[in-house]
Amino acid sequence: MSFETFGQPLLTFPDAEKSPLSIRAKALVFVDPRSRQLREELEQLAPRSLSVLIRGETGTGKELLARHIHRASDRSGLFVSVNCGAISPTYADAELFGYAAGSYSGSASSRAGWFGSANGGTLYLDEIGDLPLPIQIKLLAALENHEVTRVGAPQPSPVDVRLVAATSIDLAQAVDAGKFHERLYHYLSEGHLELPALRARTGDILPLAEYFLGIYSQRLALPVPLISEAAQHVLEQHAWPGNTRELENVIHFALLVSTGDEILPEHLNLPEASAPPLHIERLVKQINIGGSAAERKALKELLIRLSEGL
Repeated sequence: MSFETFGQPLLTFPDAEKSPLSIRAKALVFVDPRSRQLREELEQLAPRSLSVLIRGETGTGKELLARHIHRASDRSGLFVSVNCGAISPTYADAELFGYAAGSYSGSASSRAGWFGSANGGTLYLDEIGDLPLPIQIKLLAALENHEVTRVGAPQPSPVDVRLVAATSIDLAQAVDAGKFHERLYHYLSEGHLELPALRARTGDILPLAEYFLGIYSQRLALPVPLISEAAQHVLEQHAWPGNTRELENVIHFALLVSTGDEILPEHLNLPEASAPPLHIERLVKQINIGGSAAERKALKELLIRLSEGL
C-alpha cells in the first residue's frame, strides 16, 4: 500500500539503530491531518537557525523528528544525540562541554564533549528537563555566546551548534516549580513543535503497523501477512499509552504468534483484542449459514463491529 504525503510519506532513519547515542526512533508517517500540519511546521522551522523544543509523550518519535530537522537544514556537521537522564551529575560539565588535557587523572588528551562534537551540526538533548540547573545555566550561556569553556581550559572555544531539545513534560510547570531555568525555557520556546500522541493521530496507526509488519517480516524471513479488518479496528481503537514504540512491539508479537496469512485481533495481545463476547459466539452458532469457514469468520467480524457500534 502506498501512502503519499508531501512526497515523503514515511520518515525513517535505519542507520539510527547503529548509533550508541540513539534512542529507539524508527518511523513516522504523515497521513493523519495533525501529522500533516506538524510536517508543515517542521519544514518551516528546519532551514532557520532557531533552537527547537519538541514536546511529546515517550515513544512518539521525538528523536526522529529532530533528525529530520537536521537533515532538512543546511548544517553540514554531525547530528549528536544525548539522553540528558544518562549524563553523570559529577561529570556533566566535561561530558557536555569537554575537557582539556590533564584535567582529570589519566586524561593525557583533551576531549571536545558533546557540544564540540556537534560543532557545525545539531545537538539533540533528549529529556532536557533532566539537566541539573547549574548545567542549564551554562548551556544557555554557550548558546547565546556561541562558545564553550572546556573543563581545565584557560579560555573558551568558539562553537556553532544548533540545539534541538525534547521533553515529555510541561517545562512551563517545571519553571514555575523552580526546577527549570526560565530564560533557557524562553530561548528554546522560540521554535516549538508539539508531537501528538499516536492516539491523537489515528490516521497514522495503520500505515505504521504495515511498515513494522513489513520490516519484521523481512528481518525474520517470514511471509508478510495481511492485517484483518477486525484487527485494524482494534489497532485504531487502542489508546496506545506507549505510542509508536508500543505499536512496534505489538506488531512484532502478532507476527510471531499468527499462524495463517492474516493478523487477527487475538494475535495483538491487546485488551480490546480479547475473544469476541459470548453473545456474538452464540449468534454465529444460531445462524444457519451453509457457507465456508471464511464466510462464517466474516459474519463474526461483522457482528462484532455492529455490536461495538450500538
